[in-house]
Amino acid sequence: MKKRLGIDIDGTVTRPETILPYINEAFGLSLSLEDVTDYDLSLLVDIPAAEFAKWWLNIEPKVYENSPLADEVKNVLFEWEKRHELYFISARSSHLLDVTEEWFKREGIPFHHIELTGSHDKIQMIKKHGLDLFMEDKHDNAVMIHENCQIPVLLFNTPYNQSFVPKGVIRINNWLEAKTWVDEWSKN
Repeated sequence: MKKRLGIDIDGTVTRPETILPYINEAFGLSLSLEDVTDYDLSLLVDIPAAEFAKWWLNIEPKVYENSPLADEVKNVLFEWEKRHELYFISARSSHLLDVTEEWFKREGIPFHHIELTGSHDKIQMIKKHGLDLFMEDKHDNAVMIHENCQIPVLLFNTPYNQSFVPKGVIRINNWLEAKTWVDEWSKN
């Protein structure tokens, strides 16, 4: 029986350090992924959060148009597409749907559905689509999704999501580990 897999996009399908070259250039920094110990990227720069948010809104489409893929993601998703339904649910705003779909097509990433929520609260969409599992990089999202939807959540391990995780939130380091876990889980 096909499972419905929910997958976040940024920091999961794309490399978690995608935005860093843009931050480094705009703010004269030389940050690496290891420097990002909090999901809130405005903490990395010495400007007010509202000013950072304005900068982000201006650069966001460019970042999404040029996001590099995480290692092995395409191979794994092509294999899963044959056996599962792939639902991509992202906190990106809905006005970025065209940019997002074009990127998926250009990169050759298979998908059955893309949903942009405009918020980090993905629970309603997960329930609406009856997803069986979710993949995420944001710690509090992973925990809330697991607790509210009672589904396993694979948390892609990054320096910014190192807080404790409950049973049911499974840390993985890459897409090959995700594949191994999902392939074993989907047999049951």
